[in-house]
Formats: sequence, C-alpha cells, structure tokens
Amino acid sequence: MRIFGKGRHRPSASWRQATDRAFTLIGDGRYEDAGALLTRAADLEPWLSESWFNLALLHKFRHDWEQARAAGLRAVALLDRETGAPDWWNVGIAATALQDWPLARRAWQAYGLDVPGGAAVSGEPVGMDLGSAAVRLSPEGEAEVVWGRRLDPARIEVLSIPLPSSGRRWGEVVLHDGVPHGERTTAAGHSYPVFDEIELWAPSPVPTWVVLLEAETEDDRDALEQLAADAGFAAEDWSSSVRLLCRMCSESRMPADEGDGEHLDPHDHSEPGHPGPLGHRTDGQLWVPERECGLAAPASLVRGLLDGWVADSPETRDWRDLEEVC
Repeated sequence: MRIFGKGRHRPSASWRQATDRAFTLIGDGRYEDAGALLTRAADLEPWLSESWFNLALLHKFRHDWEQARAAGLRAVALLDRETGAPDWWNVGIAATALQDWPLARRAWQAYGLDVPGGAAVSGEPVGMDLGSAAVRLSPEGEAEVVWGRRLDPARIEVLSIPLPSSGRRWGEVVLHDGVPHGERTTAAGHSYPVFDEIELWAPSPVPTWVVLLEAETEDDRDALEQLAADAGFAAEDWSSSVRLLCRMCSESRMPADEGDGEHLDPHDHSEPGHPGPLGHRTDGQLWVPERECGLAAPASLVRGLLDGWVADSPETRDWRDLEEVC
C-alpha cells in the first residue's frame, strides 16, 4: 500500500510510546501534556492517518473545533479506504459544531450515510430521519439520561424535561459523541442508543419550572401533560419518570419502561419517598396524589396552564409551590 508516494509501514516504537502515554494523560484530564506528545507523534509519523486522527480526537475532547477540523481533514486525506472510517465521523462532529454544513454533509456521506439533498446542497442537513435516541447530559458530572429526537448524526433535540442539576432545558439541541454508551429498550423490543453529550449546540429560551401537583388519578396527571403539549410546550411527572441509577447500570442495556406487576427492578437505586418511579417499588396499585412535576413553558403561560388544568376538574386537581429552577 502506497499513499502519496510514501510506503505504508508500521509506526515506530517511539510513536507508539508517545501515543500510549498521551492517551493515559487524556484519561487523567491532562490535555495540554497529551497534546504535546500527540504532536510529537505526528511529527514522527506524518504519513499515518492515525497520527492526525488522534490529534483530532484530542481537540474534540478539548472542544477546539477549528483544530479538530484541521487535524481530521489531514487524517481522512491519508485514509486507505473510501467509506466507513471513524475519521470521517469526527470530521462530521467538528463540522457540525462549526456549522460548516458542506463539510458536514461530505463527512456523513463519506462515512456511508444517506444525506438528503446531495452534495450540492450547502445548508444544514435536514430530513435524515434518524429517529429517537437518549442522550446523557453532563456525562462527567451529575449525569442524566433524557430522551430526544436525532436531527443528524451529531445533534439531538432534548424532548424530556431535564432536572435542574443538568443545567439543560427542554427544547435545547446538544452536540453528542458518535459511540453510544448504553441502550434503552422498550417492552415492544425496540432498542435506542444512549449517546454522551459533548456540549450545548443551541440553547432553549423556555425556562424549567417545578411544581407540586395534587392529582387524584393518573388520568389527572396525564391531562396536564397533554394540556402542555397542546400548547406547544411540555410537562413531565418527575415522580414517575426519574430513576436513580449507578454509572454501570446507566451505561448498560436498560429497560426504558417503568415496570409493572410485582417485579422489583434491581437496577433502580431510588427508594420510596425519593425520586424514582413508583412502578419499580410497588405492586403497581399504589398511586400517590402528590406529584413533583417539571414544566417547560414561558413565564407568561405557566400559571395559566396550571389554573386551566385545575379548572377542568377542581375536585381532583390542585397545584402549589411553583418555582423556576433552570
């Protein structure tokens, strides 16, 4: 195999030592020191696509997208295969972060994905129909997995209402990594990947509120969620939708439903009286009327939504302690 007239050969021992040490430093968060070693490795073996792939990867970790794009393009120029290389995926992430849509389209197509509109279209890729997925917000901190809609291979629009500890809002678009860490499955047998957030791509102007509901039945609770959805916003019963999971469980293949019957979900680390779906901890017959609910709605609308919900069935519904939390 010859690339640009240079013979393809195995990397030197010095290259391997520098690269191995660099990734150890990356694992410790020492990006500057790792960068010096990976730059040295690229100087030692400039004809290896891996030299530039590793630098692009480092710049991705640092969110230095200009450098990630530059190194990624050098990596793909040295590839010895036409499609499917992860080098192109990293280029696509960097291009998406920079809103370099012609390059993003080229990267996804070179990876082997069908991008509607073809190479001649310069705008943002739309209509890729990648479906739903879950995304892990703040993966290095107090991580939270939420549901969203994939806009393209590197972006997800958040459709759950994140807890305030995540610093994220309903409707935000986050840039995410390409390799899933975990899956969520449904009773119907569908499986959805869990991607790790890299950074916020587009903020949402819609604030997050928390409110205590008195909902006599599940139908009462569902009515508020439907009312919010009909208004173009969202409500989510955090008392039912939040599960506390250890990192190992979160990054594994997990059921996405709340469970039923007398089964005790061994992966749910919440306790009665603390956040976590009651369906995981009881025989499914217990309904507690007091619910902690997240709301995503403008300040001008949120109280009207709640009052309208109560007015439809004042004997079975009430609310109190509304607070903006994010």
